[in-house]
Amino acid sequence: MHPVVESLKGGLVVSCQAYPGEPMRNPETMAQMARAAELGGAVAIRCQGLSDISLIKSRVEIPVIGLWKEGHEGVFITPTLRHARACVMAGSDVVALDATRRPRPDGRSFAETVRVLKDEGGVVMADCGSFADVEQAAEAGCDILSTTLSGYTGERPKTEGPDLELLAQVISSFPEFPVICEGRIRTPQDVADVMALGAWSVVVGTSITHPTTLTQRFAAALPA
Repeated sequence: MHPVVESLKGGLVVSCQAYPGEPMRNPETMAQMARAAELGGAVAIRCQGLSDISLIKSRVEIPVIGLWKEGHEGVFITPTLRHARACVMAGSDVVALDATRRPRPDGRSFAETVRVLKDEGGVVMADCGSFADVEQAAEAGCDILSTTLSGYTGERPKTEGPDLELLAQVISSFPEFPVICEGRIRTPQDVADVMALGAWSVVVGTSITHPTTLTQRFAAALPA
């Protein structure tokens, strides 16, 4: 097992990402957020975009899981080998790839993309949306299996919280792989629940690093 993957065991990964058009969509802001998360106990940072990856890598001592989003539909999380290589060059210790079975923009198969990255020394996190995606990612030799896209590809319902059913199925079926739970983890209890199921580590984003959503949740609790 790669030392970077080993270092994630039992820990909290914080996703520091801002959506296009948001006030916090700035590499410096994300780098400050990442450093704050590191001080709070995060074992790694997940971040998006080459500028963010590069700057965050220079500000934190923990591993950086990098991705590059391009587009809005289909495969847009690090969609091609070119995107993945660029993430590595920017400083990603781990590259997160959309591991769904949907067509990729460059025409390569997911397995081919992973094979090239692994041959070049890369460490790959597979963002999966279903058990079939997980099977593909495991066969391709990814270093990490993750539930990131569950509920977003149409193959599984979008649960209110993390997809515990899929998580449990993946952990029991692939005990030799580190399995990370990501997606709709909203409370510390959610974190405890997924770790109790045997998750290698857990990724939390919105509920830590997205103040607009957090403000909306509090505002919604106000009397009408």
